[in-house]
Amino acid sequence: MDNINNKRKEAKQLLLLAALTGKTMLKNGAETYRVEDTIERICKSRMNIKYADAFVTPTGIFVSLEYEGEMMTYLIRVKTIKIDLNKIDLLNQFSREFVNSTISPDEGIAKLKKINKMGNYTPKTKMLFGSLACAFFSLLFGGTFLDFLVTYIISLIVLITINKIDRYKMTFFVNNFIGAALASFLSVISTTIGFGRNMDIIIIGSIMSLVPGVAITNALRDTISGDFVSGLSRGMEAIFSALAIAFGVGFVLNIYYKGLI
Repeated sequence: MDNINNKRKEAKQLLLLAALTGKTMLKNGAETYRVEDTIERICKSRMNIKYADAFVTPTGIFVSLEYEGEMMTYLIRVKTIKIDLNKIDLLNQFSREFVNSTISPDEGIAKLKKINKMGNYTPKTKMLFGSLACAFFSLLFGGTFLDFLVTYIISLIVLITINKIDRYKMTFFVNNFIGAALASFLSVISTTIGFGRNMDIIIIGSIMSLVPGVAITNALRDTISGDFVSGLSRGMEAIFSALAIAFGVGFVLNIYYKGLI
């Protein structure tokens, strides 16, 4: 009887491990089909479990498996999603290692917690190199070296401002609107005083850090893979992010061309 209870407990731990792995992957920006595949592989890697299924959306994970005629289900809510490709790579390696080894679910959960606690790049590093990437975009679009410097400074100010705003837990729409409006305003000021040369190129470069490139890519990949719910929701997120950027830029430029700046 004790052995049966231990096996049942191990099946529950396996289900929990699979669900937590999926949650960590999803909240760090992994595609829906990748998360579902990883969850199912982990569930079927132990205890001769033949039936395991996962349904993943950008805001939640539903996992079920059958063990000795008993259905076990786990539901996890995902509220925040960020982009951390390094953690996704580590989680992919972890899932392969778990499936091809004999480590227990408890040991797997301990390793998963270590991955989840791993530090990301510091805010200063993100802001400095994010601004540098934006500045190189200005050169890519035909800007001068002076435009490169202006774009770097403006992008740095925008990223610092957004980092401060994030503390108030505002929506991505408000963050992108404020960031785009600030970038446009500083671009107008810089060209007006003669510090910058090409206002349009400086604006384009400065807002590149706000563009939802990964969201657009994941939306397309999910849709192509047949995950229409995830593809549609991520696509709408990308569209509204782009609209927020457009509204922010348009708001400032409208005021500028009316002669109010």
